[in-house]
Amino acid sequence: MLRSLLIGLVAGQRAMTPLVLLSGAAQRGTLPRGGPAVELLAHPLVAWGTAALAAGEMAGDKMRSAPDRTVPAGLIARSLTAAFAGAMLAPRGRQGEGAILAVATAIGASYLGLALRRQAMARYGQSSSGFVEDAIVLASGAAVVGLTSADRRG
Repeated sequence: MLRSLLIGLVAGQRAMTPLVLLSGAAQRGTLPRGGPAVELLAHPLVAWGTAALAAGEMAGDKMRSAPDRTVPAGLIARSLTAAFAGAMLAPRGRQGEGAILAVATAIGASYLGLALRRQAMARYGQSSSGFVEDAIVLASGAAVVGLTSADRRG
């Protein structure tokens, strides 16, 4: 259940990042067998689409007009992607629990991440703090999905 919790942290910062990471893992064949929609995620068009959505979200985050991640639409998007990713990374038979855990974590992480980002923006600016946050989100998300890869091999 640790991976479900950790992917919730990622989704709390960037809604689309869990999808692109799962799609990449599906293409490499490193997602747990029997997970929901593994074949769909592995499709090249879906992989390209999730990458485009994630890149668009990251680019939009640097704009002054970007809404806070805690607006209702943002929380809904984060909850949906967290639920899906949490279920994908949960142990077999515990997908529902994984989804719930990821959503709860994503919502809490959204508020905490926004507070931390506001502090960073006051000191370093919106774009600089956003690029650092993107790097942290991508690296930590890749590590979470990498845990899946290692777990499957081991």
